[in-house]
Amino acid sequence: MYRSRLALTTFAACLLLSTSATAHLHGRDLNAPLLDSYDYIVVGCGISGLVVTNRLSEDPSVNVLCIEAGDPDRYESIIQDPVYVGADIGGIYDWLLSTTPQTQLDGAARPMPQGKVLGGGSILNAMCWNRGGQDDYNAWAALGNPGWDWEVYSAEIAREYSINYNSRVHGTSGPVQVSYPRYFYPQSTNLFAALNYLGVPTQFDPNDGSSAGAAFVPTDLDPINQTRSDARRTYFDPYVSRPNFHVITGQHVTRVLIDGVGSTYVVENPTPGGNEYGNGMNGVTSNEGFGFGPGGSTPALDNRTSDRLLRRQSPSTSNLRIQGVEFAANASDTRRRITATREVIVAAGSLHSAQLLQLSGIGPSSLLNTYGIPIALDLPGVGNNLQDHCLVGTFYPYNNDSYPSPTELTTNATYNAAAELEYNTYKTGPWTAGSPNALAFNPLPLISNNSASILSGANDQDPTEYLLGGLDPTIVAGYTLQKQSLVRRLAETNVASYEIINNNAGSLTVAVMHPFSRGQCYIRSADPFEPPSIDPRWLTNPVDRQVLVEALLFNRQILATPAMAPLRAAQFVPTVDADEDTINRIINTGIRTEFHPSGTCAMLPLEQGGVVDPHLRVHGTQNLRVVDAGIFPMIPAAHLQAVVYAVAEKVRLVR
Repeated sequence: MYRSRLALTTFAACLLLSTSATAHLHGRDLNAPLLDSYDYIVVGCGISGLVVTNRLSEDPSVNVLCIEAGDPDRYESIIQDPVYVGADIGGIYDWLLSTTPQTQLDGAARPMPQGKVLGGGSILNAMCWNRGGQDDYNAWAALGNPGWDWEVYSAEIAREYSINYNSRVHGTSGPVQVSYPRYFYPQSTNLFAALNYLGVPTQFDPNDGSSAGAAFVPTDLDPINQTRSDARRTYFDPYVSRPNFHVITGQHVTRVLIDGVGSTYVVENPTPGGNEYGNGMNGVTSNEGFGFGPGGSTPALDNRTSDRLLRRQSPSTSNLRIQGVEFAANASDTRRRITATREVIVAAGSLHSAQLLQLSGIGPSSLLNTYGIPIALDLPGVGNNLQDHCLVGTFYPYNNDSYPSPTELTTNATYNAAAELEYNTYKTGPWTAGSPNALAFNPLPLISNNSASILSGANDQDPTEYLLGGLDPTIVAGYTLQKQSLVRRLAETNVASYEIINNNAGSLTVAVMHPFSRGQCYIRSADPFEPPSIDPRWLTNPVDRQVLVEALLFNRQILATPAMAPLRAAQFVPTVDADEDTINRIINTGIRTEFHPSGTCAMLPLEQGGVVDPHLRVHGTQNLRVVDAGIFPMIPAAHLQAVVYAVAEKVRLVR
């Protein structure tokens, strides 16, 4: 039987919906004629791009342009209503990227969803809002990034959002609305009790810096109308009339223009599989397995002679000036250029930002030479240090029908219709609870008797043992320091090594939080409309695999606790008697991304393979910055949107 939770007066709900319905864009504001030049040009209008553009344009004396490859959404229910979380992945607002075949797993490529839309990933993501632990940011600072430790960073980290909760560590007047849904599945209580029984604590506030343990994670959910509070609706829509805040959509930035660098070159033998819109799924279209739900070749450029200015400038001595950007709607469209008098800020996401720098002549010289791209800066770190939270799904369906289940929203039409009516009328009920927010971030020593052995093996590894061969010595040096930090934190009882994503229907998906594995994102050709080669190299370091094995074995312990017994879980994947070989086969076929690629333009010193400095300025340039998840030196144990918002807000502090 369907049971309502909480209520909101019809008057208030209707008032909010009426207000929301009027917040549409106007042609004079979006895609209006461009100026001849701008003070600042921002590439990518996702989370970080819109935050930076908004904050810079608060100064009425400057003009700011943000260029987005995707289109604006149309306020569809699939975007705004939390019940549909994950349903828009693989749709019209997704870049439809895929990885290279993962030969260390089962040889198959995987989808790598990324937002291609005004608002970027905040339109597609699972809405979870957490920052990670103090250790994550202290580790950033220890790698040579003063001002990024928790004590300094947390003073500004709440600027971007507003929540009426624990004001000691949360903002109260930021644009993004953060709250809890108006419905909780009671199974979450069983899970938390089981974790407590096994020695895993419950965190009162997962955003106060002590994030290890079970927690109800808030979401970017408007507390009144219970709809997604994304970057477009919070950093753009209310400011469309600001005269110096310009946004154009449907335009792909093809190159950053650098003073003195050759501007023409030939695309030779473009790699098959791309298209004029830059999508690259290569037949991989499924959005299954992500752990959130209940259940023609590119045309060549003009054949012009390349001047191939192979200057091989050292970032430590050069001081390049960025002139502006080149962009086009698609591969056959005329390339246009526009000038930035102050700065160009690349905020295209960790994959596309690395690609754009490489296409512009900033990156590993061997890669640029391969595709005949004039070298502005030989910067080996661009595209390296790729990290991701990889996850593997499970299937333990609950068989006690007295517990309400999210599966009923898709299998019981009467239940779903009642839930939809309650949501539309009162903004309460199961339709508010689409995001998987009853999570756990577990330290390895608390869940495994094998943690000491795993730690010893990690400590004994040669840093180069599981890295790609032929890497620049600076990248190896940087990873050596990162590995030392990872080993130290793996031993801690208050630092998460993995996450449990609970969907309240019998899936306890597990995801590595502090991966030892490192991947790569490189261009496939000099054609900007050819998607990059994305190789996350998940589990190439055996420590990550060992963490997942222990996590899946711990799931078995969770399901055996008295607290979970009433749910009557059926252990199908993995089965209750699955041995380690079987578990590894499940891992090999089940690994997917948690949508958190990062680290490809790392904020590190040059001698550690860094791409940007603590001011997020690209080494060796005067006026080029990167502001997105690509700058993370090491990925934090968190869902990344809150971290990306905060990094972008911090730009006004570090300029």
